[in-house]
Amino acid sequence: MATDKPIRVAIIGLGFGAEFIPIYQSYPGADIYAICRRDRQGVDECGDQYGIRVRYTDYRELLKDPEVDAVHINSPIPDHAWMSVEALKAGKHVACTVPMGTTIDECRQIVEAQRASGKVYMMMETVVYSREYLFVKELYEKGELGRLQFLRGSHQQDMDGWPDYWPGLPPMWYATHCVSPCLAILGKHAQSVVCHGSGRIREDLIGRYGSPFAIETATFTIKDSDVVAEVTRSLFDTARQYRESFDAYGSKKSFEWQQVENEEPVIHTKSTEAHPVPEPEIPQRVKVPDYAHLLPGPIQRFTTKGVYSSEEGEQHLSFTQGGGHGGSHPHLVHAFLSAVRGEKPALPDAETSANWTMVGLCAHESAMNGGKRVDLPVF
Repeated sequence: MATDKPIRVAIIGLGFGAEFIPIYQSYPGADIYAICRRDRQGVDECGDQYGIRVRYTDYRELLKDPEVDAVHINSPIPDHAWMSVEALKAGKHVACTVPMGTTIDECRQIVEAQRASGKVYMMMETVVYSREYLFVKELYEKGELGRLQFLRGSHQQDMDGWPDYWPGLPPMWYATHCVSPCLAILGKHAQSVVCHGSGRIREDLIGRYGSPFAIETATFTIKDSDVVAEVTRSLFDTARQYRESFDAYGSKKSFEWQQVENEEPVIHTKSTEAHPVPEPEIPQRVKVPDYAHLLPGPIQRFTTKGVYSSEEGEQHLSFTQGGGHGGSHPHLVHAFLSAVRGEKPALPDAETSANWTMVGLCAHESAMNGGKRVDLPVF
């Protein structure tokens, strides 16, 4: 039901989560009502900086607050699922950073809790709101790519020195950044996956999760589509600059992500008898435009500028790696609040978030079983 009352949002987790506070504060019809962090000093420093009066150190106490309409969860990965389920059961709308969970059962619980509550659940997947993805999507929808023939995603990252739940994490457990664009562009769900692990990480890293692989590479089939996608993921003991990438191969044109930061991506144009293209001119560097024009005016500036911390320019490592997530943060806020207001469905909604997450979970299961094909559960 439409209402003039602002949507009162609580941010949970104030490391990466603080990136979003000024965006919500600038968003028409939204109110950052509360913040939550485990340590009192941290929550008070953030509250003082941004002028937020209501502060919690206990998440379950926050969920009892009837003034909270929606929670935006930016907690460590092991907390995503239980926090999402409890918030939905408490009647709150939920935005949650990726991944949805770390087991199939956690994904199922969230889908069931969302259906029972009728509230919005949206996994805050940055890549499908990045300017690069929006550019490829626009080319595809205009027909410039022609028929999509193959999709590829890769997310390579060096997680040494990150918080204690990261060491040894199976690479595919955190695969949504490379899986999501392959599925979102077609608007379809993955059906089955085959994955192989390659190489070996340090012995002290293997013990935590029992996963030995340095790199996991998966191919997955897509329901009601003849297109297959491939994704590659690495977290430890592999030399590579940070990269989230997405390639789309079409019958008329193909898009390939840049190899390194600060380069421009490449579009390949197919040569035909009607429109011959000399071989050296088939690949052309292309400048990807910004998509701030898709947003409400007051948050357009956040597509090109980090907002974290203060005038000192300090930014969370997850923001500085990958060029600021492609300007996606204000698009995510706009998509979530539009869904809460009932203006359009969440993208990704609970079922889609589960599918995108389970590609990685099932891929790791496949890798641990020598590349056995695994069918994705359907809830």
